[in-house]
Amino acid sequence: MFYVQRDAAGQLRRVEAAAFDEFTEMLPADHADIQAWFADDIVENSLNQLKQSDLDMIRVLEDLIDVLTAKGVFKITDLPPGAQAKLLNRSTARKALSSLNNLIEEEEQGGLI
Repeated sequence: MFYVQRDAAGQLRRVEAAAFDEFTEMLPADHADIQAWFADDIVENSLNQLKQSDLDMIRVLEDLIDVLTAKGVFKITDLPPGAQAKLLNRSTARKALSSLNNLIEEEEQGGLI
């Protein structure tokens, strides 16, 4: 059983496994509203996992491109101009962040700043 609270339109606002002060009814786990509530959570979690995976893969691809260009397998100029620009922008941003990180480390060690 789940303890639920509904809004004025009858839509679920809150679903808990334990009773809470504002609950308005109890529903079984196989109730359609409960199934829909948790399906939304599963979809949202799956989308968040895919988004994080995309970010991780972007870094893997950047590293792969760096290795392949360093080994002479291909040149950045082999890529379409749009891809070249995106890689250059990311590389520039990463270098800027890297230099900021170096400044922070120097400050922590009693360096320049």
